[in-house]
Amino acid sequence: MALNYIWIGFFLVGFVAALAQLVFFGDTEIFKRIIDGTFESAKTGVMDIALPLAGVMTLWLGIMNIGEKAGAIGWLAKLISPFFSRIFPEVPKDHPATGHMVMNFSANLLGLDNAATPFGLKAMESLQTLNPNKDTATNAQIMFLVLHTSGLTLIPLAIMAQRAILGAADPSDIFIPCMVATYVATVAGIIAVSIRQRINLFDGVVLSWLGGMTAAIALMMWYFTSYLSKTEIETVSKVASNFILFSIIVVFIVGAMRKGVNVYEAFIEGAKGGIQTSLTIIPYLVGMLVAISVIRNSGVLGYVVNGLAWVIGQLGLDTSFTPALPTALMKPLSGSGSRALMIDAMKTYGVDSFVGRLACIFQGSADTTFYIVALYFGSVGVRKTRYAISCGLIADLAGIVAAISVAYVFFG
Repeated sequence: MALNYIWIGFFLVGFVAALAQLVFFGDTEIFKRIIDGTFESAKTGVMDIALPLAGVMTLWLGIMNIGEKAGAIGWLAKLISPFFSRIFPEVPKDHPATGHMVMNFSANLLGLDNAATPFGLKAMESLQTLNPNKDTATNAQIMFLVLHTSGLTLIPLAIMAQRAILGAADPSDIFIPCMVATYVATVAGIIAVSIRQRINLFDGVVLSWLGGMTAAIALMMWYFTSYLSKTEIETVSKVASNFILFSIIVVFIVGAMRKGVNVYEAFIEGAKGGIQTSLTIIPYLVGMLVAISVIRNSGVLGYVVNGLAWVIGQLGLDTSFTPALPTALMKPLSGSGSRALMIDAMKTYGVDSFVGRLACIFQGSADTTFYIVALYFGSVGVRKTRYAISCGLIADLAGIVAAISVAYVFFG
């Protein structure tokens, strides 16, 4: 129901904003920009996202099926079941959904978006098999979605690459700030959902896992900054991410061979669902992207940023971070839109400026909440999202605050 009101609100608010610009500022092109944007977004949803996703889905659903036949997914589920059984109490131990979620989170950690999406959709499909009310999100689905939208990524490779393209003196200097901001967003998401679901975060197993993950991230940050140059960090990130991903494929294949599985037939069996899944999400994807386009092209984001800058100034606080806010506000709505705003900030203020760097940290601090909600819930026919969006936005807000704070520490 929340998604319904938000979707309607995007159109109504966009219309009012556009009408005000026409009446008070004489902008006769505003409605044309909005309509052109809706057509472009509809095309993007189908031609640039859904159809290319069909190929990626076909590949990775086939690979996932090989992994299931090999027993690798079940092994992953057993490995992490002590932790997941606490934060996903509705999911039975050793259920395939656990392994699918682990694969999704792992791909996200490595910054491998193309692989993370098929794993995530498969995880949502597995969780849907446990759902007694097929049109309403379960607690487990909400926890999974919020963890995914918090966008925990250890290696912001795409952001570092874009900074290098624009001539940054040190493209990887946002590496640690991005990691800190996205980790804060993830922890905030876990806490927000756990409060709603009455999950005990002080359980010994939960604390040990969270503490272990925090220690592992801190250790990796220490190693990267103490022993690797900036160029080496980028090289190691790039090589390690793709090496690990390809190793997973090889391990799945070898494991299936050892069990006497017909590997190619297992791949074909799993791959058959790729195109159907991509077709299923098209209406949800187009609907959300068009609504986001209306908000973007109507100028609402600009008014929000200017209003926030005025309020912050009236409070006597430093407003030097406000020019980077459009990236932060666009991120929950559109990944491509926020990426464009990030690039625009770097070009306008300088790739190594405070605003340019902060825009990059915003881009790496969380994921596209509304897009992911539409994509993942739409793929399994869930219409009642309950508190998934509100908790996802809490994680986004925590990531924004952390990004601003860490940017002042590192670059202020």
